[in-house]
Parts: sequence; structure tokens; C-alpha cells
Amino acid sequence: MWKSRLANAAAFLGRVWRLALPYWRSEERWRARLLLATVVGLTLALVFLLVLFNQWQREFYNAIQNKDFASFGSLLLQFTVLAALYIAGSVYKLYLTQMLEMRWRVWLTRQFVGAWLAKQVYYRLELRDRGTDNPDQRIAEDLRLFTSNTLSLSLGLLSSVVTLVSFIAILWTLSGPLSFAIGGVEVAIPGYMVWAAVIYALVGSVLTHLVGRPLIGLNFQQQRFEADFRFSLVRLRENAEGVALYHGETSEQVELLNRFERIRQNWWALMHYTKNLTAFTVGYAQVAIIFPVLVAAPRYFAGVISLGELIQIANAFGQVQGSLSWFVDSYSELATWKATVDRLLTFRQAVEQATAEAERAGGIEVLPDGAGLRAEDVDLALPNGRVVLASTGFAIEPGERVLLTGPTGSGKSTLFRALAGIWPFGRGRIYVPANARLLFLPQKPYIPIATLRDAVSYPAPGGTFSDPQIREVLQATGLGGLVGRLDEVQNWSLQLSGGEQQRLALARALLHQPDWLFLDEATAALDESAELELYELLRQRLPHATIVSIAHRPRLAAYHSKRFTLAPNGAHSELAVA
Repeated sequence: MWKSRLANAAAFLGRVWRLALPYWRSEERWRARLLLATVVGLTLALVFLLVLFNQWQREFYNAIQNKDFASFGSLLLQFTVLAALYIAGSVYKLYLTQMLEMRWRVWLTRQFVGAWLAKQVYYRLELRDRGTDNPDQRIAEDLRLFTSNTLSLSLGLLSSVVTLVSFIAILWTLSGPLSFAIGGVEVAIPGYMVWAAVIYALVGSVLTHLVGRPLIGLNFQQQRFEADFRFSLVRLRENAEGVALYHGETSEQVELLNRFERIRQNWWALMHYTKNLTAFTVGYAQVAIIFPVLVAAPRYFAGVISLGELIQIANAFGQVQGSLSWFVDSYSELATWKATVDRLLTFRQAVEQATAEAERAGGIEVLPDGAGLRAEDVDLALPNGRVVLASTGFAIEPGERVLLTGPTGSGKSTLFRALAGIWPFGRGRIYVPANARLLFLPQKPYIPIATLRDAVSYPAPGGTFSDPQIREVLQATGLGGLVGRLDEVQNWSLQLSGGEQQRLALARALLHQPDWLFLDEATAALDESAELELYELLRQRLPHATIVSIAHRPRLAAYHSKRFTLAPNGAHSELAVA
């Protein structure tokens, strides 16, 4: 059993190393290494100051015992210098550690966000349950905790090791041998205070692990439940109008409180085990204050050591015992760190798997070729494997206006996603025009929380289009009332009705002037007359663009030269009636 646990621990630390190492080999490696070296240097300097403090304590208390006022005054001055150096070192150690922590977090965030967004991995993760709930929390919160706790724990361990090495020799020399007789045999234990510190810390570490072990899993669950609850609140805010129209407040309240109940129940379990762990660790620390004095007191009362030496022994014992008790003192932080690392590792593994799937040959291949668009033997499937469109083939030439129709569930929107190159389930090939500008407008457009200027320009960066251009397309698409609000930052998805959002998406199309425009029920929220007006606007403003529409209203056929009717077993085309 122990071999298995050691193997699991070694494998886990190997994965942590692979997670942490890239930053120290990145383009920032020299600055990162210099910062780390400085922090390590300050850590060692602080330990050295602790050794000087230990020596100072012996002389100071001896001066008190001997009523040596002259030495007492000079020792106070010495203390002032040591304290000033210790304060300065502690301040800059914290300052530079925080600087390194943020630089590391920035670099990791860029890497994780880049991998998450590349090849539509973020979209693929939502299509299948890969055990990676709340990627927003893993990127925003878990990376923060990982960098902070990794530096805190590693520097704390380094400090403990150096402190142990520095003070164990002092304690060994000061404590002297412990002599006693057993059955007439004289036994002497050299450096007995060192052995006492080792046994004390070892027993404390084992008991701490036994008491606090459940905290690792509970911390993992707590982070997950907190993220689920926060996500539900955000989702309610984003869909406020729909909930209000349904008068769904009661249902939402029940669901939110159910999610919060999971937080509460897990929190009570955390409280229970944290209480037990705190009771043990606080008691352990309190006993550690008096324990060395009790052990060394007989030699003091026997006149073997002075008061200063007794205080020095107690302090050295505390430093050795404290170093050996790093595991005890850091257990709660270690539990949080372990849960955080587990979430990051599972998230990164899921991202890597989704990336590999996107790069692996097979599935639906979308390839640039020629000037037109054509599909060959395309099968479209759902994530569960059910085929919704089989053996589909068609061709669309540049400049054509094509209407895609078919019953609900025939795969129209799935085909729309496949043409966009984001649908991974199925097989076959789709050839799209090379070097052409393609724009896809879904039924519910995405509108970022930004200025109206940037929201209309999306996905182009702000400043791509001039204000007069933006105002003109807003007027043309029936959004003239918004032309004076270009500088406003709003959650426009809540500010605008469904029809206004679709008008805004069509305004984007007029700005971007695509060669190929794909619309998936992109005007369905508008009344029929407004829909026809906007299609007429597209015909006038994009006279050479190829337009592929998914729609149900029969009057739209007049704006298309060809119709594809999708059926569960394929597709066939027919000329639309003018």
C-alpha cells in the first residue's frame, strides 16, 4: 500500500513539475530566475538573522541574570540593528515574491487562455462532458492559487530546511548529553534535545495527516460548488429578460438555493475537519512553547547552564521543531494547493485531448480549394453518435443565393456549424473557397460587453471602422436610435431586444463586406416585412457576395436563386420560385 501511495505521489509531483517548469524555460526565464534567486537570497539572509537573534538572546538574558547594565545597553542597540535588517528583508522578500507571483500568473494565464481558445477547444469542451466544469474559474481562480501557493509552500520549505540545518548544530551543542541508568547500565544520549525535537515533529506530522486528510477532497469540492453557484448567478443575469417573461423567479430561486445548499453542506464538513485540525495544530504549537523549557530545566536548576543558555536552547529547539513541523503548519495550505493542482491538471489534460482531436485526421475536414463551396459524402452526427444527416453532397458557386430548408431536426444548424469548421462529429469533406472572406451569423448573435462601437465592429478590433461608417450601417439596419451611443459600455445583449441584436449582426455584415455570408435564422426575431427589407438591403449592399440562408419563411425564397431541402438521408436542390 505504501509503495502504491509513494508511486502515486511521485507521479503527481511529476505532473506538477511539467505544469510549473515551462515558465522557467520561457522567454521570461532570465527575469523570473533573477527574481527567484533574489527571493531565495533574502530567505537565506533572514535565516542567518535568526541565528544572530539566537546568539543575541543568550547574551541578553545572561546580562539580565548578571545585572550587567553596560552589556544590556549595547545589546539593545544590537537588537535594533538586527530588527531593522529583519524588517527590511521581510518586506522586500514579500514584495518581490508578489511580483514574481503575478508575472508567473500572467504567463500561465496567457498560455491557458491561448490553448483554450485555439482550434475552438473552448467550444469542443462544451459539447462533451470531460469533467472540466467551470473553465472560467480554473483560469481565473485556480491559476492564482497555484502560483501563490506554490511559491509560498516552496519558499517555506526552503526556509525550514535551511533553518533546520542552521539550528540543529546549535541545539546539538547546547543540549549536551542526557545520561541515565537502566538496570544498572549507564546510558548517554548525545544531543538529546535534537532527538526530542525530531520525535515531537514526527509524531505531530503523522497525526496531522490522519486528522486533516479529508480536507484535500473537500477543498476540491468546495471550489467546484462555489464556481457552479457563481456561474448560475451570471447565467441568470445574462438571461434576465427570458426569466422575467416566464416569471421563472421561483424556479430560479429553488435552483440557486439548491446549488448553494451544496456549498453549505460541504462547508460544514470543511468546518468539522478544520476544527479538528486546528485544535490539534494549535495545541501542538502551544505545547512546543513550554516543552523545550521543561526538558532543559533540570540542567538549569542544577547550575549546568545559565539563564541565557536556557533561553537559547528553547529558541533553538523551537526553530528546529518548527522546521521539522513544516508539514504540520502547512497542511491546510497543502490541502488547498493539492485541490487546485488537481483541477488545473484535469483541465489541461482535457484541453490537450480536445486539441489532439482537432488536429487528428478524420471527422469532417474543411479544406480551402478553388472559388466555390462543395460538400462530398458528409455525414453529420450529434455528440452521442446519432447521425442527423447522411451522405450529403452539394455545390454552391460564387455569387449564388442559396436557401437551406428542412424539417426540425434535419441538421440545418449542424450543417451551418460544419461549414464554419467548428463541428467535430461526423465524416466527409467540405471544400470552402480559398482566400475568401467568410462571415457566419447565428440566430443569437454574440455581442461582447464593450462600447457600442466595438460591439458593432466585432470580431474586428476597435478602430478598424470609422465612426461615420458605423453610424451609417446602424441607420441602414434600423438602429438609428443608437448612433449617439457609440462610446457607451453596456451589456448590449440585455440592452437590446432579440430583433435589435439581429439588426446589429447584419450591420456587422455590411461593415465587413464578406465574400460569403452564412445566415442561420439570422432574421428570425424580426417581423416578416422587416426581414424582407433587410434581405433587400443585403442584396443592394453585397451585390457580389454569396449568401447561404437557413430560414423557414417562404417569402424569403424570392431573394435566393437556389434552394436546398435537407432531409435525414441527404439533400436535394431545386430552383426557387421567383
